[in-house]
Amino acid sequence: MSSGKLKVVIVGAGFGGIALAKSLGGSKNFSVTLIDRRNYHLFQPLLYQVAMAGLSAPDIAVPIRGLFSRYSNIETMMDEVVEVDGKNKTIKLSQGGTLEYDRLVLACGAKHSYFGKEKWEELGPGLKTLEQAVEIRRRVLDAFEKAETTNDLQLKKKYLTFIVVGGGPTGVELAGALGEISRYTLSRDFRSIDPSRARVILVEAGPRVLASFHPDLSRKAVRALESLGVQVWSDSLVSEIDSHGVKVGDEFIESSTVLWAARVKASSLNQQLNEDIDPQGRVLVNPDLSLKSDSNIFVIGDQAHFKGEKGALPGVAPVANQQGRFLAKVLQADYQGKVRPEFVYFDKGQMATIGRKMAVLEFGPIRLSGFVAWLAWLFVHIYFLIGFKNRLFVFLQWLWHYFTYSRGARILMNRNWRSYN
Repeated sequence: MSSGKLKVVIVGAGFGGIALAKSLGGSKNFSVTLIDRRNYHLFQPLLYQVAMAGLSAPDIAVPIRGLFSRYSNIETMMDEVVEVDGKNKTIKLSQGGTLEYDRLVLACGAKHSYFGKEKWEELGPGLKTLEQAVEIRRRVLDAFEKAETTNDLQLKKKYLTFIVVGGGPTGVELAGALGEISRYTLSRDFRSIDPSRARVILVEAGPRVLASFHPDLSRKAVRALESLGVQVWSDSLVSEIDSHGVKVGDEFIESSTVLWAARVKASSLNQQLNEDIDPQGRVLVNPDLSLKSDSNIFVIGDQAHFKGEKGALPGVAPVANQQGRFLAKVLQADYQGKVRPEFVYFDKGQMATIGRKMAVLEFGPIRLSGFVAWLAWLFVHIYFLIGFKNRLFVFLQWLWHYFTYSRGARILMNRNWRSYN
């Protein structure tokens, strides 16, 4: 604090990192550096819409520099942290630089876990980044195009079989969107195939999908999925994935498109902190969100294991948002030499959408499903989109999609950027 300011370094521009940086923006007490490997903040809850051609990437992403350009005390960097040195209060960056800090905040999020079978990732991409969403969209649209041009009935069946692994909110939303696309959006676009006869299978290892929801809502979600032609396989464990399909128990399902929405694990940075971690790789943190061995380092969001009243808090946006805003109060207390407060989470409930006009919502004793829950889901997500432009565009596109069943982002791009001969 030689400059009179507390030097704060935030790693990760997800919900937690952005919430913290905004809370500190404009303050004369803090000098903030926000680091992320990408130059944009991503609204992950709508990522499946990009994957299913409902939205384009810029609709749910906003440049980080634009968010903080009016704050002179905030500097943004596009880089990646590769090493944390708590003893010397420095971090090492992938491009070779080193940064000093007074307080370090790790908000790097999580990525998909393949239960030690990392080769599955290439065969069944997850949905955590824009790159993955665009790749999923390419594979889905490409499967329909290939089914249209082949005369091999067995191969055609393989192309028109889509498997989603994992019955959490992401898996349910992906499967529902796939069912809707095949039954409505693409139904009149092809001549040699009937897209509505596409087979969509949602595979869940547990006894029911949406396990964190009340069983009644889980059952309603299954009925909604089945109305869209989705087959829900519960108590079904995936034992193998290869280029030909998926093995579930003793049964092999041929498919050219496998999507992964199962388990996640925290950022690999946690492994070098020498702290206790849970099975998902999340660091166990103190009530003020700091590390147990270093009060100058904080971990928030999907990267942290924080015990609430009902156990460890889930890796969802509301948790990260609240932790980011709370941490600003902790840092202010540090600057003023006061006792740090303890984090208390306010549970805002959970929701998931299934297709065009069906959702499930749970908030304490309140449980809703159907069109009313879908409207609530719609407006909550639009409200939290960063930037008026994004909100307006998303809202107008959703209105158009609702009345026409169309999806505008159905451009199929080859991954090879070089010119064709």
